[in-house]
Amino acid sequence: MIKLFRSTVIDAPIADVWKILRDFNGHHKWHPAISHSYIEDEKSADQIGAIRNFTLANGGAVRERLLSLSDEDYSFRYEIVESDLPISNYRAKVQLKPITDNNQTFWIWSSSFETSPEQETEITQSISKEIYEAGFQSIRDKLSKDHRSFNAVSTHQIPNESILKAKEMVISHFGGPEVFFEKDIEIPPPRSGQVRIRQLAIGVNYIDIYCRNGSFDFIDVPAVLGFEAAGEVDMVGDGVTQFYPGQRVAYACPPPGAYASARNMNASSLVLLPEQVSIELAAGALLKGMTTEILLHRVHRLQPGQTILVYAPAGGVGHLLCQWATHIGATVIGCTSSREKIEIAKKAGCHHVIVPGATGIVSQIHELTDGRGVDVILDGVGKDSFHHSIKSLGKGGHLICYGQASGRINNWDLNQAKPKSITISSPYFYDYIDSPESLKAVSDNLFQAINQGVINVELKHKYPLVDVAKAHRLLEGRQSTGSIILSSDKVVES
Repeated sequence: MIKLFRSTVIDAPIADVWKILRDFNGHHKWHPAISHSYIEDEKSADQIGAIRNFTLANGGAVRERLLSLSDEDYSFRYEIVESDLPISNYRAKVQLKPITDNNQTFWIWSSSFETSPEQETEITQSISKEIYEAGFQSIRDKLSKDHRSFNAVSTHQIPNESILKAKEMVISHFGGPEVFFEKDIEIPPPRSGQVRIRQLAIGVNYIDIYCRNGSFDFIDVPAVLGFEAAGEVDMVGDGVTQFYPGQRVAYACPPPGAYASARNMNASSLVLLPEQVSIELAAGALLKGMTTEILLHRVHRLQPGQTILVYAPAGGVGHLLCQWATHIGATVIGCTSSREKIEIAKKAGCHHVIVPGATGIVSQIHELTDGRGVDVILDGVGKDSFHHSIKSLGKGGHLICYGQASGRINNWDLNQAKPKSITISSPYFYDYIDSPESLKAVSDNLFQAINQGVINVELKHKYPLVDVAKAHRLLEGRQSTGSIILSSDKVVES
């Protein structure tokens, strides 16, 4: 199964972008690849199950079915029912997120499909460039002129006393930690449905490195990184009733932009911190903790007695995975990169810890499991560990690839999974918290685990926001244990 993921930023409010994209039968009005489209059986364009039948500009024909549509989440899913294209099992999702600092929209377009190995590269590039990227540009061209004028007028109308001065760390271009530079900014009052936050602590995660070096298409440079922060509510916009100034809140979600001392965010993306969770703890625990909860309770419902292999058990997510898996009753095997981290892994609950060396990972796993292999593998390493993981699984085992610290996994023959009937998952974290209800369920379970002592989040590395490059070097060099957080400078009202 091929997974394709593209994203961009549209310089227009989310309501304006959604108004165009929401029309399931309106893509021929803006997308250059579509010539003509109609909805079959006289159904409405927003009716679940509706099929749009359209002709491509090159003469091809496609029929697509609407699977879901949410005005609350600004998203819809669809699948190809019939097509002249040499692909099968195509399913896609369009998701919009507000970039509240600048009244822009973060647009994610993702899909999964199958095609022949010989055509994989050609088809993937074609869909990426001729459908996704061409669609991004068409919407951008359609809206940019109007919204440049709108934003210019709006900026002049904001009273000076409502502006909050802040600092942010920006990357000038894709590259190493040296690309960061400091920038003074002004945060306007929150718009309807938004909350302005004084960010006191900011989480640093490996996904930030993927964005910084260009591995993930989340940003267009120059840009501000970061998906996780905690602080205090400074001001709320119209319609926000669940939060008020002074409350402690946190978030762990797109769009990126957390490396700043203040920010506007959509209220539906925030969680209220319980008394036992400090702001620093939330910044170091929310993303990693919710990732852990999702991996062990939703991607795979870990059962007592199962044997699980966790890579990087001394790292941020790995450390929490080992603790929570041990509490569930699993036998936990940790695989660490150095002998110096063995004791850290054992303190996290690992029953066994292995280190790659003269005796390989697979041999050590088979020795520990009497040749059976493990039931579950949680692999955040990626390319360097993938083939070891496949060979270390037992019959019916489940490999969960949730990260790629060593690089993307290369093409792999799925038939190799058949002899042991294994399952391979590559979960997208934000799909599991894409509604206020799902976010609350996951975060509540995490906070309960913290309160009950199931997991202990170690905040061993703290840096000022301006020293974010040092934090990235530490994390990228695999020298960190536990969580890394940044403390922001105090923001000052103008």
